[in-house]
Amino acid sequence: MSTEPIRVGLLAYGAIGYEHNLAVQNTNGLVLTAVCDTKPERIAAARELAQDFVAFSDATEMLDSGLLDLVVISTPPNSHFHWAKESLKRNINVVLEKPMALTADESDELIKLADNKKLLLVVYQNRRFDADFVTMRSLISSGAIGEVYQFDTFVGGYSRPCDYWHSDAVVSGGAIFDWGSHFIDQILNIITDDVAHVSGQNHKRVWTHATNADHAQVTITFTTGKQATFVHSDLAAARKPKFYVLGTLGAIVGDWNPAAEPAVADLPAILTLHRQDGNSQIIELEKLDEFEFHRSIVEYLLNGAPMSVTASQSRNVVAIMQAAEESALNNAMPVSPSLRISTDTGSAIAAIPASR
Repeated sequence: MSTEPIRVGLLAYGAIGYEHNLAVQNTNGLVLTAVCDTKPERIAAARELAQDFVAFSDATEMLDSGLLDLVVISTPPNSHFHWAKESLKRNINVVLEKPMALTADESDELIKLADNKKLLLVVYQNRRFDADFVTMRSLISSGAIGEVYQFDTFVGGYSRPCDYWHSDAVVSGGAIFDWGSHFIDQILNIITDDVAHVSGQNHKRVWTHATNADHAQVTITFTTGKQATFVHSDLAAARKPKFYVLGTLGAIVGDWNPAAEPAVADLPAILTLHRQDGNSQIIELEKLDEFEFHRSIVEYLLNGAPMSVTASQSRNVVAIMQAAEESALNNAMPVSPSLRISTDTGSAIAAIPASR
């Protein structure tokens, strides 16, 4: 394999584009060679971190430029499938923002195409690397609360949703897809049992300017009887904890940090470990290495090292969200999602184009 830096293009440059740009600048083995956005001010923002890249306003032109080994696609969700497919067809490795696509069938088509071409296809499941989640997962893995049988997650409050694409169900996939891409991925990373069925419910009661649900809930029931819930609400005058995890020997509660009011999602949760004897303690969050996900891309592409995030995992998140939306159309009646047994361990080397 080539030892030259992996040439990266950023397709759309918003807030998450900045995050990827920062990671590229701080990850050995990656170099930014192209940025595409229709707004000149966003190209200018990208140049605040990196000067030496070619700017594009047309995505197809960037993909056809021959400047890319890898593209990071940060366009709105309803275009993820299209741009990922176009990139893979051109032998370009792909990092997708959440969700992978809006249907499991679209996700399967992308996985098949990437497998056939021996290319990397991966979703930036960045919340998998949050300090509160990583610390909580370590506690659970250590046996601190025994076997987890109930895992509840929540995000939101009582506030008017924004007017951007995030609030448009046609573009975003709906409220379940918006934050569910993060939290359902976390749930499946903690409870790895087979899923029996999913139920979902959407409430549209107050915010008539947006088409996303005002309040959405997903319940995942596993074949072992364990359950997990995800709630995304813009109608919750009283917030639930971010995490509420019950185990056979204790519990973990992740409370929203009031220092970040009203944007509480901007700071990690405050984790409290509750023991079976009634005692509790606040847990110090683990110190994490920055840009771990992007370093893993380099190790995968150059050395074939397995990645902790795989395409099949993100595809199954989409399948569960799709099942939840189907359930919500039928008053929360359970739906069994079509899940994929993961075979993409990340052990195969995804080839950088030979034409380079």
